[in-house]
Amino acid sequence: MSDVMTDRFTTSDLVEKVAANLHHKLGDLSNAMRDRLSTRIVELEGEGAIFDLLYASIEGNVENILYSLRHDIVVDNIEPPSAAYEYARRLAQRGVPVSALVRAYRLGQQFLLEQAFQEFELVDAEAEQRAAGLERVVAVTFDYIDWISQRVITVYESERERWLAEQSSARANRVDDILAGSETDVDAAEAVIGYRLRVPHLGAVLWVHETGTQQDQLSRFTKAAGAIAEHLDSKRLPLVIPRDRASAWAWFAVRDDVEPDLDVIRSLLGDAGGPPVPMVALGRPRSGLSGFRRTHEEAVKAQQVATVRDDPNHPVTSFGEPGLKIASLLANDLELTRDWIHDTLGELARDDEHHDRLRHTLLLFFQHESSYTATAEAMLMHKNSVKYRIASAEKALGRSISTDRQAIELALTACDWLGPGVLIT
Repeated sequence: MSDVMTDRFTTSDLVEKVAANLHHKLGDLSNAMRDRLSTRIVELEGEGAIFDLLYASIEGNVENILYSLRHDIVVDNIEPPSAAYEYARRLAQRGVPVSALVRAYRLGQQFLLEQAFQEFELVDAEAEQRAAGLERVVAVTFDYIDWISQRVITVYESERERWLAEQSSARANRVDDILAGSETDVDAAEAVIGYRLRVPHLGAVLWVHETGTQQDQLSRFTKAAGAIAEHLDSKRLPLVIPRDRASAWAWFAVRDDVEPDLDVIRSLLGDAGGPPVPMVALGRPRSGLSGFRRTHEEAVKAQQVATVRDDPNHPVTSFGEPGLKIASLLANDLELTRDWIHDTLGELARDDEHHDRLRHTLLLFFQHESSYTATAEAMLMHKNSVKYRIASAEKALGRSISTDRQAIELALTACDWLGPGVLIT
């Protein structure tokens, strides 16, 4: 904009005069702006060093704007205040949302323009010249705020990403120490991981199949863990530790007598988003520091079984389910387990629908104390149909089911949990 001339001075002279007058009040102006921002933006409330840093950031930015106005310097030739960058970093470290930082600059701009308007009103100049001068101040202030906002947001986001990575790494390292049994300072560990250790816990492993996973699943795991925590009536946020892009460990603070409903949890997983829908393996409730380790170990064993089983229709596995403990032991050496099952069950170990029905019926028969009536009721079948299947199972076995019954039942349990990985193809 060209200068508006009067007999006394140009618009540039007027702008320079107003900027100089404001600069003489820089300390009071910065204090007043800090009070305005900390009052209007609750996230910026603070004391001590962080409050002083807010003042230094304001002072540096206001001084830059006034310097640009007094000497007609374009924004790109100004150095950003180091205090402004450091303040953005501190907010990122404290988890203050970036929206609060952006709003601070907008409100600061508003406050400075109010002060500039008042100064223009005090200057003896024509209305047209004051309007032209104020228009220049508005333009320069807007350009500066737009320019500095982009830079402090970039600083904030970089620091937030770095800070979260360090925090996540510190939490993961401390959890590893707890699981290894090398952590002795419970209070320090709780402070780092943000989770209480002197309470009953329920450990979990959440994962998706690595194949086809193109992105980090942490947000999905966190959402699923939150829904599970609500189902468990947990009063605290779950601890979720990512292990890689496709798996995470979790702990829930629960009551000693909590009984997870696996069907409910299965339905909650669908709400976490997908595909892929997360799979979950649970330990059993355990108390204290040792319980934190124990329930996790159980969840890992349950995951191992679920991974071998690889059944998408069975996305939730609990270490407390009947037969899971035995299956977790047998899953440690699948080749040896497979050979033993083939020797024990013979043709009954074949991987097809017919033999699967026979194995399922015989296992239920054993679980119901070899009662045809009780088994028929459990399967909603006629008792004679159960008898026929048991006879067919004995034929496939090549011997009576009363011969080495314990081994047969154990092998059937392994087949039920470990699936095709231990069957005859």
